[in-house]
Amino acid sequence: MEKKLFEELVRSLHEAQAIKSGRAKPSRRFVAPAPDAKSVREQTGLSQSDFAKLMQVSVRTLQNWEQRRRQPTGPAAALLKIVAVAPELAMKSLHDQGSAVSA
Repeated sequence: MEKKLFEELVRSLHEAQAIKSGRAKPSRRFVAPAPDAKSVREQTGLSQSDFAKLMQVSVRTLQNWEQRRRQPTGPAAALLKIVAVAPELAMKSLHDQGSAVSA
């Protein structure tokens, strides 16, 4: 590895450590807005019960997202974004052949 690149990587690691420990602030921060679960579900035309089954979460969890008491995070947020962008493909991919969920 080139010496210049190595030194840059070491500086970056020291900066990350300082940010993590609170000794420095990040130069920028990216925040991805959580998808609007209710509008995504309505876009699919599914009931809360069927959409919760599709997402593999409880109806109560879905209701909390829809009423904005909680925000979907991690894989659930990513899956909601996929359903929002490509509902037909997502529903086809997630649809269990044996379930009663239909589009």
